[in-house]
Amino acid sequence: MSTINVEADISVEALVKATEQLSPSDLQRFRSQVLAISARRAASSVSQDEAQCLLRISQRLPIKLQQRYDELIAKRDAETLTAEEPAELLQLSQQAEAVDVLRIEALTKLAQLRGVTLSDVLRQLKIDPPIGSDGGR
Repeated sequence: MSTINVEADISVEALVKATEQLSPSDLQRFRSQVLAISARRAASSVSQDEAQCLLRISQRLPIKLQQRYDELIAKRDAETLTAEEPAELLQLSQQAEAVDVLRIEALTKLAQLRGVTLSDVLRQLKIDPPIGSDGGR
């Protein structure tokens, strides 16, 4: 885990600058934790259904699995996977996709609950649409 030095009284801009020092896996973990905080705060002002959707949207692959998945993808791209690793990569890919399916279902349900488009929900939650998508339009 990376550590960063921050001042006691920190502005949002300084916090953002500090996050730039995080490794990709620590940044992912930080993002997940911030999304969970946001979901909990929002839950106090939204319906139970919306709160459940927000919590599901903030869920990700566990950190250790995400790190291993990222490692295997890098090895695949470098063409250095061992004989056993393609099967492990496939299993982790399926797990990651299952988590993503649950998140997409929750995003879709949240859009329906709010009576807006999926694009609107993605913008409201500041979630970037997948590369190559039209953002749900």
